[in-house]
Amino acid sequence: MISVEEARNKILDAISPLGLEKVNILDALGRVIGEDVYAGRAIPPKDNSAMDGYALRAEDTRGASVESPVRLAVVEDIPAGAVPRKRVGPGEAARIMTGAPIPEGADAVIRMEDTRKEDPRVAIVVEAQKDQDIRHAGEDVHHGEKVISKGEIIRPAEVGMLASLGRSFILVHQRPLVAVVATGDELVDIDEPPSEWKIISSNSYSLAALVRESGAVLLQIGIARDNREDLVAKFRAAMRADLIVSSGGVSVGDYDLVKEIMQEVGNAMQFWQVAMKPGRPLAFGALEDVPTVGLPGNPVSSMVSFELFIRPAILKMLGHEKLFRRSVRARLGEEIVKKRGIRHFIRARIRREGEGYAVVTTGEQGSGILKSMVRANGLIVLPEEATVARAGDMVTVQFLDDSLERTPTPGF
Repeated sequence: MISVEEARNKILDAISPLGLEKVNILDALGRVIGEDVYAGRAIPPKDNSAMDGYALRAEDTRGASVESPVRLAVVEDIPAGAVPRKRVGPGEAARIMTGAPIPEGADAVIRMEDTRKEDPRVAIVVEAQKDQDIRHAGEDVHHGEKVISKGEIIRPAEVGMLASLGRSFILVHQRPLVAVVATGDELVDIDEPPSEWKIISSNSYSLAALVRESGAVLLQIGIARDNREDLVAKFRAAMRADLIVSSGGVSVGDYDLVKEIMQEVGNAMQFWQVAMKPGRPLAFGALEDVPTVGLPGNPVSSMVSFELFIRPAILKMLGHEKLFRRSVRARLGEEIVKKRGIRHFIRARIRREGEGYAVVTTGEQGSGILKSMVRANGLIVLPEEATVARAGDMVTVQFLDDSLERTPTPGF
């Protein structure tokens, strides 16, 4: 039996980021870019107006006020997208829309609200300052500037920047194909006729959802029965994936055949027990060079093990550098007793409390109590040497989602 750290390191050491593929920028959303992006042109390419108003010479507005406006001759209208045809000279102005190029001779823009239209002139009722409401060429991005670095995650802002640069396709890390196999004669699929002697395979769907949430492509293999022929057939079908995840069949029962298959010639198993609860029976190795993780069959054990080991592995395959969910210290609301020598991961509900956090368990902690995961937004992590944690103690908690990063009302 090995420690959580040893298990995690063995799995991550066997995983590498996948290669790159060229995708449309909208398909790149949320993925890790595999190239540095440099600006092939300045943004904006030309000086342009930040307002609807009038382009003019700032010096021509000196002394302008509501009581004593300055009147200028309007020489042309410049809609957005149009090219100015005339130069703005002394005593002149050009009506201009937001985004339209600044005409030669003008060095400021007066917004429409600070003018009165007096065809064929315009009355200016405030003084303008040089460069007022002008967006200068290269103000956002200089030509040749590096705007996105390799390894960054593509967000909507990056998509907008890429579009501004005329980049419709970019290189990103490939998404791993992750196969999910559930094992056990006691299992039926969700649409099969119910029976009081059978269990619906919730693992097939909770693990599938976790795979998708992690950003990978899902390959659902289905349920393998507890016999060698069916297990080998299902794992053979899974071997086209980049990573295989199974649930069940890794304990010590007569029908727990997964780890036995992983130990056969051509395959490899590095470990099959981890000093943790829930999730002690966890096998890791390879089936013909495809990394394979055999999770416990109990629903909670499989989900907790996925969070600790498989999610970071998938993120590494995707090219991410930050592989782990956030952990904080929180004030415990109840006493927890445990055995020494095993690290416990206890389903919990974390809430904000003043400047910090408070945490309580979600109730019954049996490894088959899926409701305890439904209610949880985090895990209380109690170290191996601990035997008791008392109400009021500060404990480490790991988040399971971002629910505490969002609020029902804005904070401003």
